[in-house]
Formats: sequence, structure tokens, C-alpha cells
Amino acid sequence: MTEQELERTLQSAVEHAAPDRLDAILARCGAQEHPAPSKSAWKKHGRRVIPWLAAACLALLIVGGVTLQQATAVASVISLDVNPSFELRISSKEEVLSCTALNADAQAVLGDMDLKGTPLDVAVNAIIGSLVQNGYLDSISSAILISVEDSDPQRASRLQADLTSQVDTALQNASAGASVLSQIFTQDTGLETQAQQNNISVGKAALIQSVLSLNSTLNFDELAALSVEELQQLQETGAPGMPIGRSQAAYAAQEYAGVLEVNAITWEVDPELDETPAHYEVDLYTHLGEYEYMVDAYTGAVLSGPAEILQDAASPTTPTTSPTGAGIGVDGAKNAALTAAGLTESQVTALTVKGDYDDGRLEYEVSFWYNSTEYEYDIDGTSGAVLKQEQESHASAPSGDVISSEAARDAALAHAGLSVSEIHSLEIDAELDERVPHYSVEFKSGGMEYEYEISASTGDVLSVERDYDD
Repeated sequence: MTEQELERTLQSAVEHAAPDRLDAILARCGAQEHPAPSKSAWKKHGRRVIPWLAAACLALLIVGGVTLQQATAVASVISLDVNPSFELRISSKEEVLSCTALNADAQAVLGDMDLKGTPLDVAVNAIIGSLVQNGYLDSISSAILISVEDSDPQRASRLQADLTSQVDTALQNASAGASVLSQIFTQDTGLETQAQQNNISVGKAALIQSVLSLNSTLNFDELAALSVEELQQLQETGAPGMPIGRSQAAYAAQEYAGVLEVNAITWEVDPELDETPAHYEVDLYTHLGEYEYMVDAYTGAVLSGPAEILQDAASPTTPTTSPTGAGIGVDGAKNAALTAAGLTESQVTALTVKGDYDDGRLEYEVSFWYNSTEYEYDIDGTSGAVLKQEQESHASAPSGDVISSEAARDAALAHAGLSVSEIHSLEIDAELDERVPHYSVEFKSGGMEYEYEISASTGDVLSVERDYDD
């Protein structure tokens, strides 16, 4: 199109877009000191202005289009992986264009947060805060992987450094013990396909590929089910084999403990694939107390921990066996403490026995009262040796008869409407030196924490507190 043709086209468009009302407008304005230009003069000079006006409009459209394109174009893809996996698409101005939760765990962590349009650092801090609140980064052995996918190497390197520092600071402020890993990679269609098929981020897929490069016999889909910390430890050890995974380790521990049929079991698992032997540390929380197990990471064999813990159901606050399956038991610990004190069971009141593990060693805490003196003993669960003993004299002995710790437990459970098999993390302490002698009974069940004070003389409920188990 020639310049003359363009001019005619633009003039026609302008004239048709706005009706020619110049004569009517001038008539209403009245006489002017300086006569207004005639219609013919307006058209004459207007022809000179229109090409410049058109060029200016075209320039504005081009600039506006480029600016809009830059604002909405994806410059970088950031993924955050623990077991929950998130993918954030970022503009060149480092604003979040989209935030996608890639699995069910991530959806729960993200909740109703809408991070679209927020600055990258704000979005990352929000996700880290929710991960900490939901307990994903509170273990010293847990890890978070930050992955940056960007075609600009300089920008990718800067984002990697900034995000690593930002996340590390956020974890320190939250007193979380997780480690921070980071990596940079460029777009890979094959990785994107594998990530989509396994509902993981492309960043986690890249980490899996690095593990496969050490041992090609491993399976991508099976590795995708592992956490970032497991993949990291596999990478550090040369990927000698396929570990059984957290869930299978927890199952092995529960089967060995004989509690598969108990509904009120919760557990935590930490991978230790970089130790010798490679293993999983499994903590089982039951109505009998807390138990620790070591499970071989590749065979699933239980290396340590008490077996068949339900055998001594009569004393539900106490483990019954040592990590090797042979120990003194509740009665042995009780007798060891009474012998050390030179007393018999019939002479004492408020006798309690609690089992726990200290660095893998089973210990029993035995406490009781004799007249106005309170005795506390720590007994080795295997040998029966006295590890620690304390005595505290009080002004007077508890008045009247004192109920047993089991009776105090039963009174609290009856009030809560629960049975022994429905609770875990049970703790009972005798507070007989208080103005009103009582037992403090604490336990957890169904996502709730219960704290009771039970009268040591009557078994009545003195106070009760309930709260959500955080």
C-alpha cells in the first residue's frame, strides 16, 4: 500500500469513526475574536497530521504488546520438592504467573493460598512456612530441593543463590532442621514427560536421572516414590540398590512389634541410607509408649527394637522387652529399684514404671513413695543395673490411701470415653507432694491431646484439658 493509499484509508476510518459535527459545534460557540479554521482548512491540515497520528498509535500498540508479552511470558520455572512437590512459573520481573501443587500432599500444604501475581520471594516464604507448620521440615534428616529451569545461565545462577539463601534463612528462623539442596537445568522434553507421568516436578525428575546415571538397573517410577532426602543419600552412596522406602520400613517395624491390628499407631521414619549398615529409623507411637526400631534399608529386616510389645498388656505404659528381645521387663525393673531402696512393694505407694529408649538403649523410669520420701530410679532395661537414683524428702506423707497409677489411668480413660487400645503416648506422673495429691495423666488419641489430674485418694477427675495434637 502506498503512502497516499494509507493516508486515504486512515482518513476514511477517522471520518467514519467520529461523525462530522464541526459546523454545528461552531454555530453554538458564537463569535470568536480569532475566527476558527474553516472546514476545508481543517481537512487540509488534518491530512498532514493523520500519518503522524497513525504512526504514533502503531508505536504505542507495539510497545504495549511487547510489555504485555514480557509481563506474561514464563522466564523461569522454579520447583520445590520435599515429598510435597510445587512448581512455580515466574515472569522476568520475578512475579508468580502460576503455582501448581503436583501431588496430594502439596495440595494440602498449599491449602487456599492463591500465590498468582505475588513476588517470588513472598510465594516461596509462604510455601516454606506451610511446609514447616505441617511438619515436613522439622527433622534434621529431612531435605528440600530447589530446582531452577531457565535458558539464561546468569539469571538461573542468581535465582539459585537467592532462593537457597532465602529458604535457609526461613528454616533457621523457624528452628527447622532440614537441609537445603539446589540445582540448575535446562528444558528437557523427556524429563517433563516422566515428571507428568509420576506427578512430580521436573526438578525431582532431574535428581532421579542423576541417581539412575549411577545405577541404570534402578527403576524411574520406583525412585519417584522416594523422598528428596532418600534420593540425595542414594546419590551420595553411589546408588547400590533400591531401598524399601519409608512406608515399607514402618510396616516392617509394626509387624515385628506385633501392632499391625492396633488402630492407634502413628509413626515417623528417618532414612539413614548413608550410614553403615544403611537403614531406616522408625519411631512407633502406641498406647504403650514410644518405641524405636532400626530396619535394614534394602532387605527390610528389623535390626533392633522390641518384639511383640503387646504381651504385657497389664502394664500399658511400659515396653516389655529390650531391643534384642531379651530384657528384664517391667517386673524386673520394679524389683531392681525396690531392692536398691531396701523396700518391698507392699511398703510403697504410687508405684509407676515407664519404659523409654535413650540412644537405642531401653531404660525404665521407676518412681514410688515411702512415707514422706519420694524415690526415682533409672534402670537399665537389659541388665537391671541402676543408672540413676534420686530421693526427695517432703514435709509429710500423702494422707489417706493412695490409688495405683493404673487406677488413675483407668479413671481418665473412662472420663474421655476411650479404651487403652485407642490411645498412645501415655504418661503418668504421681504428684503426691502437691496441696491436693493427684496423678497427672497425659495421652493422645484421634488427633487430640488429653491432660488429666486425677485425685490420688479418690480417683475423681480434678481437671481436664483437651487440645488439638500439633
